Amino acid sequence: MSEHGQNYLRYCSEAVVWQEVPGETTLAFTITGCQVGCKGCHSVDSWPAGSGVELTPSYLQQRLEQYRGLLTCVLFMGGEWQPQALLQLLEFARSAGLKTCLYTGLETIPLAIRQRLDYLKTGPWIAARGGLSSETTNQRFVDLRSGELLNVRFLN
Repeated sequence: MSEHGQNYLRYCSEAVVWQEVPGETTLAFTITGCQVGCKGCHSVDSWPAGSGVELTPSYLQQRLEQYRGLLTCVLFMGGEWQPQALLQLLEFARSAGLKTCLYTGLETIPLAIRQRLDYLKTGPWIAARGGLSSETTNQRFVDLRSGELLNVRFLN
């Protein structure tokens, strides 16, 4: 919790990416405090709650201004475990005219979050089945605007 009593998401990495959301130039944040704990996770540094840096709306605004005209989407890799903090950031990104995406290891998320997303990746990492680039994956990447399953866009 910040000094102002506001709960913020915290992140351990931030990057501009092109592959995580097909067809979009995306500012991606790996949120800390993940409670799913998939065996074989490539982001175990995202597990410890309270680790990382606060992702405040003012910081997000600063980054969006820095990349104005270059980004088309903001991706949160996790954060659904703090729905109010995530909703605030999703609203902020949408008000800036950007699309939004959430990567979650869960199968379902609250409707309030889903309604503020353009894209959603669901499903835990199961090493034997592979990720989105595997034809046997259990994970699903959906364009929520059309309902289209976009997994095929990740195949090699």
